[in-house]
Amino acid sequence: MPWYAWLIIILALGSIVGSLLLLRDSATKLPLSAEQLKRIKERNIEQNARDARDD
Repeated sequence: MPWYAWLIIILALGSIVGSLLLLRDSATKLPLSAEQLKRIKERNIEQNARDARDD
């Protein structure tokens, strides 16, 4: 393969990795209240029970 094909492949992979790192660094956690966390945990328990019952 010619050198410029390798260069294009390296640039494409670098672009993908760079954008994934940028996305990871810019991600922030969602500030949730205690009530919201409680509701989420209750829904997870209910969904796990439904999944166990369906299997």
